[in-house]
Amino acid sequence: MNSTLFIIGIIGNIISVLVFVSPIPTFWRIVRSRSTEDFEAAPYVLTLLNTLLWLYYGLTKPDGLLIATVNGFGAVMETIYIVLFLVYAADHAKRVKTTKLAAALDIGFFGVVFATTTFAIRGLDMKIVVIGLICACLSVFMYGSPLAAVRRVITSRSVEYMPFFLSFFLFLNGGVWAMYAILDKDVFLGVPNGIGCFLGGIQLVIYAVYRNSKVGCQSQGTHEASYDASTSLLSSYAGTHGQNDVSTHV
Repeated sequence: MNSTLFIIGIIGNIISVLVFVSPIPTFWRIVRSRSTEDFEAAPYVLTLLNTLLWLYYGLTKPDGLLIATVNGFGAVMETIYIVLFLVYAADHAKRVKTTKLAAALDIGFFGVVFATTTFAIRGLDMKIVVIGLICACLSVFMYGSPLAAVRRVITSRSVEYMPFFLSFFLFLNGGVWAMYAILDKDVFLGVPNGIGCFLGGIQLVIYAVYRNSKVGCQSQGTHEASYDASTSLLSSYAGTHGQNDVSTHV
C-alpha cells in the first residue's frame, strides 16, 4: 500500500472521530436539564443515515476496514444521540416526530437501499458504484446545509451562529479527504469532500470578515441550538469520508 495514502487516511479517520464526538457538550446540557428544549433531532437522524450508508459501503467494498470502522463508530454515536433525544424530548409530539423520522430514514430508506443492492444487483462492482453514488449524493445535499448559517451571519453581522472550530474542522476534514481522493483518483470521495472543503473555506472567510462585528442579542438557547445543528452537520460531513479508498489499500 502507498504509505502516503495510508497516513492521510489515518489522519482523516482521527479527525472524523473527533468530529463525531463534538456534539457531546450539547447532549450533556440536555441530560443535565432533562429536556431537549428547542434542539432539533433531524440533523442527528440524517447523520445516522449517512453513517449507516457509508458503513454499508465499507462492508461491501473489498478491504473496506477503515471505512467500516470509523462510520460504525459514527453510527453508534449518532444512535446514542437519538436515544437521548427520545428520552429527554421536551414533549410527546417531538418524541413522536423524531421516532417517525428515524423510522422513515434510518430504517425505511436504508432498508430499501440495502434490500435493492443486495437482491436486485448481482455484480459487486456495480453494487459498489450504486451505493457510492447514493452516499455521495446524500453527502453533497448535506454539505449545502451550512449555507443557512452563512446567510444568517451576513444578515446579522454576527458570527455567533457559526462557531470557528466547527468551520475549521469542516474545512480541514474536507481538505484531507479531498487530497486523498486526488491521489487515489476516487470520484466518490473527491466530489463530496471537495465541496465540503470549499464550503468550509467560505465559512472561514465569512468568519474572518465578521468576527469583530458587534454580536447581536440572541438568546443562549438559540446559540446552542445553532451550535448543535452545525455540529451534527459536521458529523455527517465526517461520515462522508467513509467511502474513501484507504481501506481498499489496507
